[in-house]
This record gives sequence, structure tokens and C-alpha cells, in this order.
Amino acid sequence: MRLAERGIRTGLPFVVALAAIAVGYGLSVGLDGYFVYLGMSAVVAGISLLGLGVVTGSAGMISLCQLTFGAVGAWVVSALNEAQAPGGFLTWLVLGGLAAGVVGVLVGLPALRLRGINLAVVTLGLAAAADLALVQLQFPGVAGGISVERPDAFSDDRSYFQLAIVVLVLCCLAVYFLRRGRWGSAWQAVAFSERGTAAAGTSVRTSKLTAFAVSATLGGISGGLLTGQVGLAFPASFTAIQSLALYVLAIMSGAHLIDMAVFGAVLWVGVPELLKRWGIPQDWGFVVFGVLGVQALASGGNLGTTVRQVWYRRSKKEPAKLDLAAGTADIESKAPGPPVLTVRGLSVNFGHVAALSSVDIAVPEHGVLGVIGPNGAGKSTLVDAISGFLPNAEGSVELGGKSLTGSPSNRACAGLRRTFQQDRVPPGLTVGAYLKFLARRRLTADEIGDALDFFGCPDARTPLSQVDVGARRLVEVVGHLLARPRVLLLDEPAAGLPHEEHVAFGERLRQVPARFGVSVLLIEHDLDLVRSVCDTITVLDFGRVLASGPQAEVLADPAVLKAYMGETEML
Repeated sequence: MRLAERGIRTGLPFVVALAAIAVGYGLSVGLDGYFVYLGMSAVVAGISLLGLGVVTGSAGMISLCQLTFGAVGAWVVSALNEAQAPGGFLTWLVLGGLAAGVVGVLVGLPALRLRGINLAVVTLGLAAAADLALVQLQFPGVAGGISVERPDAFSDDRSYFQLAIVVLVLCCLAVYFLRRGRWGSAWQAVAFSERGTAAAGTSVRTSKLTAFAVSATLGGISGGLLTGQVGLAFPASFTAIQSLALYVLAIMSGAHLIDMAVFGAVLWVGVPELLKRWGIPQDWGFVVFGVLGVQALASGGNLGTTVRQVWYRRSKKEPAKLDLAAGTADIESKAPGPPVLTVRGLSVNFGHVAALSSVDIAVPEHGVLGVIGPNGAGKSTLVDAISGFLPNAEGSVELGGKSLTGSPSNRACAGLRRTFQQDRVPPGLTVGAYLKFLARRRLTADEIGDALDFFGCPDARTPLSQVDVGARRLVEVVGHLLARPRVLLLDEPAAGLPHEEHVAFGERLRQVPARFGVSVLLIEHDLDLVRSVCDTITVLDFGRVLASGPQAEVLADPAVLKAYMGETEML
């Protein structure tokens, strides 16, 4: 049954693609020449909006130079046409897209350091500079009036519109499968949390650059198509103000959703056309887009996600929740082995404040080590330092006898995973897509289903936006376990769960080393959970190891009791 459903879902995009091509053909035959021209403009805008949807909607970065990438594609197509280069228009179109993709990577380099308004200024400045340069230089072939040659089979406007529809459909399919793959999941993850992305073993740098590259490639293709439509490329088609308006339209419509990118393209062409018919200057279209964009930014949503949320609420009235009450079969535990993760002399200083001072810990193979301590003891700092988020930390970390150094993503790939106290789960993915992203390996549907059932998590097809916070925290745990790391660092994974679910979660956690082959370092405030899971405990207080050893001995230590309850209460 699952295979049949999977086959239907896999084939559905191609059915929709064929239907779209058929509709495009019908429009090319049924509309008069002027509306075919408008339709062609909408196709060009749709491809450009698809690109903006990738970098802005999926990856969460601001790009105000999308039409600059279109100008690159137009320039390449015009130059190759003027030089009578081999391959013809379709080859030139692809080369123009690839050239724009390279420029997109270069433009994306500042995004590795800049965010928000600073990145907006950089990309808008690039668009303005390109606008001024194009006015002075002109596109190849314009001075001599050399029009771009269309393919013979698509020389008239109607057949060229059909070609453009096919190109648009191919771009939509490419974006669809990219978003469902590892790149798309990485874009969603990096938009929500760069730290969470790095902890999953994915390079934040690569995720951002691929988003810019794909976005720019689509922009370059749109510019090349526009040049084929008009015959000559003109700077007026790629101005900075148009790039800004296109960005606003992408935000308002939700262009990271393919259908909404197409809808946004219809608005891009339809609003100015309506204004013209009403006798209003078409430049007022930018004002309309601006008002809609301000409303979208103020509300924190967009048209596409709003429609989908309403649809989901109608199909499933209640948000997905945990079902930890279901019983699970006990698995015979393995005896803890020698240390698999060894930390020696770990020290972290923030200015004159010592957050950690010469901390030594050891996580046993097939075991669960609990790390406890009062607030401010340095527990989360310990996890940050071990996982590579504090590069200035002193001391050594060894995993399986090998020194563990480098970035968080490198340490994750080496077999060290971690979770966070804060919610780092991207709401734009489904549960199954997020698990595949975290696992970094091919997972079967049965493997995903069994792991989710074990922890009582929602179904793999459930959107994470419809899952409560406690359930999302456990979905994060499941994803990291499916990656089969050597050690998993859990930073208060049961936060947000009621007490009875803490106990049920503890029962699952005790079985993790035997079931998944993963050793665990658990940071937790709930001592009942710690008692039910951990055989050995390390206590931190003011950044130092206060006690370490078997559970019963540590919890009975007067120094530990004093650290937790205070000297007055002990008296």
C-alpha cells in the first residue's frame, strides 16, 4: 500500500506538468496575438519568481537583484547570437542560465557574512550598479539591430509561447524535485536555524550558495527567454525598481510554492494591464505591489501558506500530537563499554568569566551519561564546546579514540550529533522530509515509520508547522538517531512535555543504545527522568565538575544536594 501511494505521489508532478503544457497549448491557439504576448511576459516573470522563491522563500535570504541575473542571461544570449555561435537559441538559453548561476554564487558570497537589511543593501546596490552599466554599455547586437534568432520550429509568437510554457514547466519540475531533495531541505533548515543546519552535518555555506546559484540560473533563463520574445535586449527590462517590485510580489504571494509563483506572475502582468484599461498610469502597479508587500511583511505570512493552512485545518482539525502512552517492547540492554566520547580539560572563557574550567567527562559505549547541575552551571556551554560551536574552547575532544576538531558540520559527519534547547526544527518541511535531511542517508518508509512509532511521533506526511513544540523536539531526536551517529548529545530533549510524558520518554531513551546503537549524553533538569535513564552522572557547578560516577553515589553526595537545594534547605 505504501509503495502504491509513493508511486502515485511520484507520478503526480509529471501528470500536472503534462496538463500545464496542454493548457498552454490551448491558450496559444485560443488567444489573440496581444494576449499571447501578455502570456509570454507572464511566463518570463514566473520563471524569475521561481528563482526568487528559492533564495527568499525557501532559504530565507533577501535578494533584490533578480532581474540583474536576467540581464546576465540576456547578455549571453545576445552575445552568442551576434557571434553566430553554434548550438542555436536553446543552447544559448542554457548557457545564459549557467552564466547567471556563476554570477549568483559570487553575489551569494556576502550572504555568508551578511543578513537582513545589510544583505538587502548589497543586492540592491548591485542591481542599481548593473542598471547604470547597462545603460552605458548596451546589450550586444542592439547598436547593429541584430535580432536574436529563434529556433525555426518556434519562429512565430504562438509557437514561441508554447516553447516558453515547456521551459516554465521544466523549471517548475526542477524546483519541485530540488525542494523535495537534500538541497531543498537544507534551504528550509538554514532559513530557520543555521546552528541546527550545521548540527545536522550540512554546510551552511554550501546551502546558501546553492540557493543563490539556482535562483540566479532561473533568473538567467527568464532573461534569455525575454530576449527571444522581444528580439533585442534593453536595459529598461532589467531595472533595479523592477527587481524590488518582483521581490515584494514574491514575498506577498509566497513564491517558494510553485503554484503561487505562477499566480504571482499573473499578477505581475495582470495588475498593470488592468490599470492601463482603467486609464491609470502603469507605474502605479509598483504602488499596488508595495502595499501588498507591506501587508504581507506586517502579518508575517503570505497568500500561499495561508491557503494551505486553511486547507490543512479543514482536513485535520487538531494539530498533531505525541502518543507516548502506547506501549513499546523492551529491548535487552547492552552493558556499557569503554568510553566512546572522551573530553579532557575542556575550558571556555567569555571575557573574564570562566564558563567551563578543566571539565573531564567520558560517555561510555552503549551507555547514557547524565549531565546535571543548577542553572548557569555551564551545561549548554559544554554541549556547544563539544559539538564545535565554540571554536575558542580549550581542551581535547576524542570520538572513538580520534581527536575531534573542526566545524560543527564536520563533527556531525564524523559521528557526533546534538539537539538544542530551543526549537530548531524548520516548520516548512514535513516530518518525513526533515528526518531524511537529518539522517543524511537513504531511509525506507518502514524505517521511518518504526522510529516515529517508537517515540509516539506524528506520521511522516504531517507538516511540521502543524506539530506542537514538544513533538517537534522528539522528531528532532528521531532524525538524529536515524543518522546512526556514535554519540548523540541531548540538551533537555523533554522540555515542553508534561511530567507523565517525561516518564514515557525515559522508557524509550533507556532503549536507544540497544535499539539504535547510539551512545547518549543527556542534559536534563528533571531528576526523575535522569534516575530512570542514566547509570552514571556528572554534576557541573559554576563550570566545574562537582561530582561524577554511579547514579546513586552522585545523587547522595552532600555537595550535590547543596548545589541543587542550597545550604539553608539542607540544614
